Amino acid sequence: MRFGVLGPLSVWTPDGQPVQVPEAKVRALLADLLAHRGRPVSTDRLIDDLWGDRPPGNPPAALRVKVSQLRSALGDRSLVAFRPPGYLLAVSPEAVDADLFESLLARAGRSDDPLVRQALLTEALGLWRGTPYAEFGDFARAAAARLEEQRLVALEELAETRLDLGDHGALAADLAGLVAAHPLRERLRTAHLLALYRAGRQSEALAGYGQLRGLLADELGIDPAPELTALHAAILRQDPTLDPPPPPHPDPAAPLAGPPHSGQAGSVVGPPGTNLPAPLTGLVGRGVEVAEVRALLRGGRLVTLTGPGGVGKTRLALEAATETGQPFPGGVWLVELAAITPPAEPGVVAEAVAAVLGVRDDLPGSAVDRLGAALRTRATLLVLDNCEHVVEQVAELAERLLRAAPELRVLATSQESLRVPGEVLWSVPPLGPEAAAELLAARAGVGAGDDGVAEICARLDGIPLALELAATRLRALTPRQLAARLDDRFRVLATGHRGAPARQRTLRAMIDWSWELLTGGERLVLRRLAVHADGCTLEAAEAVCAEPGLDVLDLLARLVDRSLVVRAPGGRYRLLESVAAYCLERLSEADETVTVRLRHARHYADLAERAEPGLRGPEQPRWLALLDADAANLRTAIETSLRLKTTQDAVRLVNALAWYWVLRGRLGEGQRAFEAVLAVVDDAQARVWLAGLRMLAGQGRAPDLERPADIADPARRARAQWFLAFTLYGYDDPAATDAYLHSALEYFLAADDRWGTAAALSLRARRALLRGDLVALRRDGERGLELFREVGDRWGEMRAAENLGTLAEITGDYEQAAELRRDGLRIAEELGLWSEASGALSRLGRVALLTGDLDEARELHERARRLAVARSDVPLKEFAEVGLALVAGRQGRLDEADGLLRRWLRWVREVAGEPGAALILAELGFVAEQRGDAAAALEWQREGLAMARRVGDPRAIALAMEGLAGAQALGGQHEEAARLLDTAGALRASVGAPLPGAERGDVDRIAAAVRVALDLQRLPDHS
Repeated sequence: MRFGVLGPLSVWTPDGQPVQVPEAKVRALLADLLAHRGRPVSTDRLIDDLWGDRPPGNPPAALRVKVSQLRSALGDRSLVAFRPPGYLLAVSPEAVDADLFESLLARAGRSDDPLVRQALLTEALGLWRGTPYAEFGDFARAAAARLEEQRLVALEELAETRLDLGDHGALAADLAGLVAAHPLRERLRTAHLLALYRAGRQSEALAGYGQLRGLLADELGIDPAPELTALHAAILRQDPTLDPPPPPHPDPAAPLAGPPHSGQAGSVVGPPGTNLPAPLTGLVGRGVEVAEVRALLRGGRLVTLTGPGGVGKTRLALEAATETGQPFPGGVWLVELAAITPPAEPGVVAEAVAAVLGVRDDLPGSAVDRLGAALRTRATLLVLDNCEHVVEQVAELAERLLRAAPELRVLATSQESLRVPGEVLWSVPPLGPEAAAELLAARAGVGAGDDGVAEICARLDGIPLALELAATRLRALTPRQLAARLDDRFRVLATGHRGAPARQRTLRAMIDWSWELLTGGERLVLRRLAVHADGCTLEAAEAVCAEPGLDVLDLLARLVDRSLVVRAPGGRYRLLESVAAYCLERLSEADETVTVRLRHARHYADLAERAEPGLRGPEQPRWLALLDADAANLRTAIETSLRLKTTQDAVRLVNALAWYWVLRGRLGEGQRAFEAVLAVVDDAQARVWLAGLRMLAGQGRAPDLERPADIADPARRARAQWFLAFTLYGYDDPAATDAYLHSALEYFLAADDRWGTAAALSLRARRALLRGDLVALRRDGERGLELFREVGDRWGEMRAAENLGTLAEITGDYEQAAELRRDGLRIAEELGLWSEASGALSRLGRVALLTGDLDEARELHERARRLAVARSDVPLKEFAEVGLALVAGRQGRLDEADGLLRRWLRWVREVAGEPGAALILAELGFVAEQRGDAAAALEWQREGLAMARRVGDPRAIALAMEGLAGAQALGGQHEEAARLLDTAGALRASVGAPLPGAERGDVDRIAAAVRVALDLQRLPDHS
């Protein structure tokens, strides 16, 4: 199903037949879903858009009726899917003309070839049929305005491209009406003035500039842009730089460099036509690609589709060659070259083309000469399929024919470029996830959303041939069963459809075809590359594939050209999964598996050790990105080291990666790696890292692992002591925490280790917070932040600023607190530290709570909770959900608050330690008191006070006393309640942290009740 919004709303079947969508409200519903395609539209929004201020009696029911009518009109209920909070139009981008327009526009913007750019822009603008969303109201106005602006931008880019191609005469006339309709668009006006000047109409160009200058002055009070002013001056002086550029390509009709033709014309037997085979099945998921290739064929004379075997080059070429929108009186002819066996005799390719075209062979001259004569005067499209094994012969033939026949166009498919002047290369991509699932579903008769379909498509890299082969197996297996068997893919996909050529009947045969075309050096590099997981850098490829006398870079470039290695963004190289599986078998046949895997493991151990110090300074973002990109390789290296029993490599890897895992919040991954290594080898530093990771993950202490004294190197030992103190924060062992911290700080100061000193001071500031020592909190917090900024560690800067943000909260400076929290969130998001981002969101939520913005507080804590859940971070989930409980309590949702607090009380008692438990107990007491349950409130608050006293934080003790006052007042003990309130207030004042007004809600409520009760007690008894 295809949808059109670039004009009157239209719907067509896949074969182009119009689909009627009756009734204005149903059409409006479809337009609304199209305007917001890719995301669900809430039912409230749809009701408002469809009915405005005159809704029907039962709006949700009326909307459901319209949805049902739309589903019936489209004939596929799955296209209009319910997705909370509303409905989603489940169509792929290529199904909507606006998305196709934007895709073509983007492609044009990336092309350096003006002919290609012109073709793509022309194709994009040709999709427009009128005003977008013209018949609909406010809900479509923004989408329509955005599309209209993109259309104008496309027209401006096309005008500039035509200027690059020397088409100024026609362009000057074409732009006149457009400039009149949009007189203030300076980019459009610039193109028009330049076109007029190049067309010899200098006076009109100068007049146009004067008109624009007057309009800008009268309507906006501004002058023309500097670029326009400069163009005006250049026109006045007839600057030579304004002259038309030379043609972008050499004359395709230039004479051949070789001997002249015999002069005897060949002939094509029969009338113009085609031998393109009729497709047996529809082409799935290639709408955008077909449009782009057709556009390239209109702009270029030789277009080569490249890509790995099975990616669908031939099928795409055949579809693009059908109805190109360009007349070919000489016909459209497919020449299949796969049957030619290399090394081919000279002239074999030319003879194959001549045979398809029916060029007589009884005329004098070579096959190339006869072909040139036959094609010279008739526009013809040749589709040369599967050129990679005879690429040199095809290249020579194509170049000679294109010179001899000015109206000839060639569309070639090959795993590598022909390297002919003027060739336009277009790499055929694998199918995207949705299109791959659609293809597999269509061929196998299963649902695209069936369990296992997405995994099959991903494991087979979206390669259409592999998916076609997989579809044959889905007649006997479920998608989940097939996905589980893809580790043995060459056996599982060993039989395919009989209609395919022999080289493509099995997955192995497809890759065998490419392998046999490689040189020995290319095979060596390709099979060794297969040990990498999820790609590699050039540095890694050279380290792992090295061999004396072997130029890895050159061979790698040739493999990229042959479409067997994919050059991914960021300068990385990767193999498709099926190619990698095949090459691992070849690696084993060459008896290189152990040697090459060890090289791989040691290269990544070296990389991890180089990265580790870089994670603590200004290069932190770069090293994080590098380790992110190679995360799969690093995991593989650890597994290899353990499997091959090179345990020291495994120890090097995990110890070097530990801080990376902490920064990225990958605590589970780190624990599993350390546990696996420590199961086979003992290492003191690894034991400390594992203990700390477990505590950060909220799993409690494991004292048997904490032996930093066993680490011989003093610098490593100090770092280990700091890390244990860092991870012990909040647990109920302050003595151990302070001992580790003190020892580490002593070493850092003596060694002038500024990162270590900053980290230790920042942690000491947090310890001061627990003691209520605000002076030490400020002193150490500010010095820690200063040092982290000096060493350029963004993570450290963020963590140090947390202390100062907490101090600002305590002193009631909520504006400063919010600013520091927002800075922390920004740093976390910039570095991709999503666990830290969760904590920053919760802290921002606390500030919103304190300032009374409860809706914002709820939203921030909910965002924090989602991030924590996604990272499986239990402590941060607790932090966020306790915040949600605080919000619920202040909004009067006492049952919700009670449930959230109780949920976390046991975990906090068992794992997180007394500080967290003291807060939860106090809040549970406040909830019970507001419910009127004096006994429960008293029990919670007494336990909370005992916990707070063990912690020693004066503010926690004061909070517990205030809660206990509320419980006592509820039970009628008003004098005791008053005493507790006074004591709490004095305690807060003693540490310089009086309760700010924004935090006085519970205290003021309790104090008011106490005052009223005591005043009543003092009244005389007149009974």
